[in-house]
Amino acid sequence: MATQDPDCLFCKIIAGEIPSRQVYADDAAIAFLDINPFHRGHTLVVPREHAPDLLAGDAGLGEIAPAVDATARLLRDRLQPAGMNIFSSAGPVAGQEIFHTHVHLIPRYAERPGLRGLFDRDLAAGDDLDIVHAELTA
Repeated sequence: MATQDPDCLFCKIIAGEIPSRQVYADDAAIAFLDINPFHRGHTLVVPREHAPDLLAGDAGLGEIAPAVDATARLLRDRLQPAGMNIFSSAGPVAGQEIFHTHVHLIPRYAERPGLRGLFDRDLAAGDDLDIVHAELTA
């Protein structure tokens, strides 16, 4: 059984204690829609093994890379974005807010291009999480 932190939000999601809109799962990781998305389809890939960030513990990028790849391709194929940002923050100075390793997959659309538009949250994106979830899991 994977190491879990009983106080960690993502560990609770992995354990099924907190509901999520899961779009992918394998033995090493799960992926679910971010509840406060930057853009439509913003998804998080998290390892089942708890580690504070990609640089700590054994749950490194190599372990979850297949899930990142599969989920990014799912987003591309189903949502048809013009591009995608893939990133992870390690530590509070880098902007990490939840201290469980996670990779952001953020589909990007032509109407808001470039890095400057990445972090301007799309206020409407959170309104259609159930619609996006249905598109990804149909």
